[in-house]
Amino acid sequence: MSKKSTIKKRFIIEGAIALLIAITPILFYFYKYLPPNATSWTFLGITFTENNFGEVSLAFYYYFGKLVPLLLLVIWFITSKNWWYHAILIPIAMYSFQLFSALNYANSERIDENEILYVIAVTMVVVPIVYFIRLKLVDKHVHGIDLDAMDTELQILKEKEELRKEREKLEQRQKTASKKM
Repeated sequence: MSKKSTIKKRFIIEGAIALLIAITPILFYFYKYLPPNATSWTFLGITFTENNFGEVSLAFYYYFGKLVPLLLLVIWFITSKNWWYHAILIPIAMYSFQLFSALNYANSERIDENEILYVIAVTMVVVPIVYFIRLKLVDKHVHGIDLDAMDTELQILKEKEELRKEREKLEQRQKTASKKM
């Protein structure tokens, strides 16, 4: 029974994701279906204004031009099983900052100008993490280097070296003791 409900739940989630991906072209071009030259638009009791863009359709052009790629990138990030999927965080950050800018600053002349500075900060964190993961995977799977095994082997070598030094000290003491007798 549990397996059947798990399969059903997974089917529903994957179906919703597939439907969301399928309707992204409609969402992307949604601004074309809005009334032309309108400064406000009401949908389901919610009033959307032009937000200093001049027209509601232009505002939605900016919003959905950022939201749709962001949505697709987030789906890709969540469903990816590749080792480099953290690199997808860079364009996610870029579109997030651009969407935030479009929603808050509402000046079409200033959209997509300064977000690069924020993206550079995110990139400076993400790239070393991705490179570190890649380095670990390449060392282990391509070169056959197992760092844990190497650490264990180095520890054993250190212990052997310490034992050898102790044995030399004991032998030296034995020689000194035998000379005194």
